[in-house]
Amino acid sequence: MQKFLVVFEKTKTGYSAYAPDLPGCIATGRTKNETEQNIYEAIQFHLEGLKEEKVRIPKMKAESEVLVFG
Repeated sequence: MQKFLVVFEKTKTGYSAYAPDLPGCIATGRTKNETEQNIYEAIQFHLEGLKEEKVRIPKMKAESEVLVFG
C-alpha cells in the first residue's frame, strides 16, 4: 500500500487537486467529492504509467499541517 499527500484547492468553478510527490498528477471537478474521485483515478493512472516505463515510484515526502493564527 502506498500513500500520497493530496492538496485540494477551491477554485472559481469548483476544485482542483494535486499530489506534490507525483509531479504533473492533477485533477479537477465541480465538487470536492468529484475531484477526490478524479485525483484517485489520476494517481492510479500515473502509477501504472511509471510501472510500465519501469520508473521507480517515489515515496511520499510531502507533509502537511494546519497552523492556526490569531
